[in-house]
Amino acid sequence: MLRALTGALRLPRPWRPLQTRSCASDGAAGDPEIQVRVLAGPDQGITEILMNRPSARNALGNVLVSELLEALARLREDQQVRVLLFRSGVKGVFCAGADLKEREQMSEAEVGIFVQRLRGLMNEIAAFPAPTIAAMDGFALGGGLELALACDLRVAAASSAVMGLIETTRGLLPGAGGTQRLPRCLGVALAKELIFTGRRLSGAQAQALGLVNHTVPQNEEGNAAYHRARALAQEILPQAPIAVRLGKVAIDRGMDVDIASGMAIEGICYAQNIPTQDRLEGMAAFREKRPPRFVGK
Repeated sequence: MLRALTGALRLPRPWRPLQTRSCASDGAAGDPEIQVRVLAGPDQGITEILMNRPSARNALGNVLVSELLEALARLREDQQVRVLLFRSGVKGVFCAGADLKEREQMSEAEVGIFVQRLRGLMNEIAAFPAPTIAAMDGFALGGGLELALACDLRVAAASSAVMGLIETTRGLLPGAGGTQRLPRCLGVALAKELIFTGRRLSGAQAQALGLVNHTVPQNEEGNAAYHRARALAQEILPQAPIAVRLGKVAIDRGMDVDIASGMAIEGICYAQNIPTQDRLEGMAAFREKRPPRFVGK
């Protein structure tokens, strides 16, 4: 286990600049369906993935899945990404789930391959080294909620966000991690109830159950959850990035094992943080009674 874990805890490679994608504005064929935005100024360190497929309510089709996988592969190598935020450019919807119209044209073999890719996408989001936040201002159904569940943190508009694993109402079952991540989030009995019934929840109901971290009243622009998610990301930015990333690994790996093994994982992560410049900076700042200046080294 030690070798597998330490291999997974390799520190990020040196920074390489990223190109920002163009954002589709009218859903025309061939337009990019996501945009990667690297924020600046007080938001430096926050990177956004904006889903923008208005013609299909951000449904997860082959192109959108491919673009998300490509973006994640590039971003995971960039140590300047301290928080990754998923949001929608389509008002009233976060992600409507899998593209069932596209899937209807697939053979059974093709369906299996596509669902495997979709599951792989959610695993890539869950394994992303920096904290991830889903900003749900509208519908997050089926695969859309599975995408949000793969994120570390979730923020929703109290009334306009509607979420649920509704696959059983379509003759399906969750196939991109929903049967595994929802019970880990809410507990087995409640997850079974929500999946068996295909029930939809408002943002306020989801927060009451512990499915989302924060809810906010929706604003006229329809992006209140996004603004709250960005404020949450801003709280993470000043913290030591290597410590944050190692803390994420310790929690994620530790939740899947008994507590004794989890404590061993925590020890491995802590040991990797000891030689960092940021640890010394944190102690120096405490001693000198000033804010720390962490650099991610």
